[in-house]
Amino acid sequence: MALRILLVDDNDRFLESAAQFLALEPRLEVVGRARSGREAIDFVRQVHPDLVLMDLAMPGMHGLEATRRIKAMPEPPAVVVLTLHDTPYDRAAAATTADGFVSKGDLGSMLVPTIDRLFGLKPPGDHDDD
Repeated sequence: MALRILLVDDNDRFLESAAQFLALEPRLEVVGRARSGREAIDFVRQVHPDLVLMDLAMPGMHGLEATRRIKAMPEPPAVVVLTLHDTPYDRAAAATTADGFVSKGDLGSMLVPTIDRLFGLKPPGDHDDD
């Protein structure tokens, strides 16, 4: 069963690129796209994703506040913060109880391994012989 992901970013081009990138991984399924923190909170309540990929710099409700509110929900999804800026946002993201932080510049190399670690997944073809 695929891990259900909500993408949150105010940039439509990024949302489309991220969705295309994630579609290459059969273990992952994008179940929604939100363009603001408030919209993300509504999506989480309705769709119940396993993981939210959250941008920080958005108009209206900032991604850190949306992350804080999502993590305060009963049975919250994991949240990985995505941003163009490495610091001090990584420390701020950790303070919101985000489950991870990935720079958008490292998305292609770091996102799937981060997801694998969070959910205890193994990459395809990686089987234990135990």
